[in-house]
Amino acid sequence: MAVTITDVARAAGVSTSTVSYALSGKRSISPKTRQRIDDAINALGFIVNAGARALATSQTMVIGLLTQFHADEFAPAMLEYILPVSDTARELGYDILLVTEMDSVAALRRVTSSGMVDGVVLLDVVHDDPRLQTLREASQPGALVGLPKRTEGLDVFDLDFGESARMLVDHLHARGHREIIVVSPPTHVFERGGAYGWRFRDAAQERAARYGLQMHSYYGEARQPEIGRSINAILDARPSATAMIVHNDATIAALPSVLTARGVSVPDDLSVVSLYAQDFGRAFSLPYTAVESSPDQLGRSAVRQLVRRITSPDLAGPAVTRFVAPEITDRGSTR
Repeated sequence: MAVTITDVARAAGVSTSTVSYALSGKRSISPKTRQRIDDAINALGFIVNAGARALATSQTMVIGLLTQFHADEFAPAMLEYILPVSDTARELGYDILLVTEMDSVAALRRVTSSGMVDGVVLLDVVHDDPRLQTLREASQPGALVGLPKRTEGLDVFDLDFGESARMLVDHLHARGHREIIVVSPPTHVFERGGAYGWRFRDAAQERAARYGLQMHSYYGEARQPEIGRSINAILDARPSATAMIVHNDATIAALPSVLTARGVSVPDDLSVVSLYAQDFGRAFSLPYTAVESSPDQLGRSAVRQLVRRITSPDLAGPAVTRFVAPEITDRGSTR
């Protein structure tokens, strides 16, 4: 026989209405009482009927996560952002509806107008993002991971890419480097409006000019063997450069093997710094000094803010734009 809410209430020693409030979030429940209810739910194997819950509370307990997997995307880097969104949603009692349709505006309109979700997180945000007007018109709140040109009415979370670039240039300048190579994301990222690419590149160039450093900027590649050919061509063209800044996930993941094949030792022959998440670095055994890109912090912050707007819209306050302050980890890849 199916376990009912009455069974849960009896096992937890509380009223049926208290269990209902705990499940819907409509009223505050003490941590001790909530724990008893959670224990009873787990012990009995109680499963909330999503349709009944939606009718009773006008909430689906589902968050829409919209992103796009482009053919030229480096998937491991994108997953660094998807996982913390999914994990945090689950911790807060929400399921994730992952939407990856190429017609993202129509997809967003469909999931919001049909009431399929209580709120939306947008990934892969570009400078003139076509989804933003649709999200502003939706009855559900939205949160963005990535900085668009216009932020009004939406909660935005992103890394301070400009300060990240300045931090890495400062690091190299302090060690006496005078000629530096910068490897940016591929051209298609810039063409799609990936503002993080030019925010980083332009800040690095401005900082280098302030110090009087030579800086050579190149677009990187997204796949092998093009990555290897590109890095070798760049190093052939700039033999006097002593340091390289890599702001390209696919390139930095492949760089150890490319440099080893070329016979380049880091940091004896070339100093290397980059920007990537610690988990990403561990996955690819990257030994480079790097600024933490913070996908975990960004994803968690976006979901928590979104849930605040879903559950307490009157208390969430005006829309926010928050930048994660960059932090550098010195792994000894510069001299």
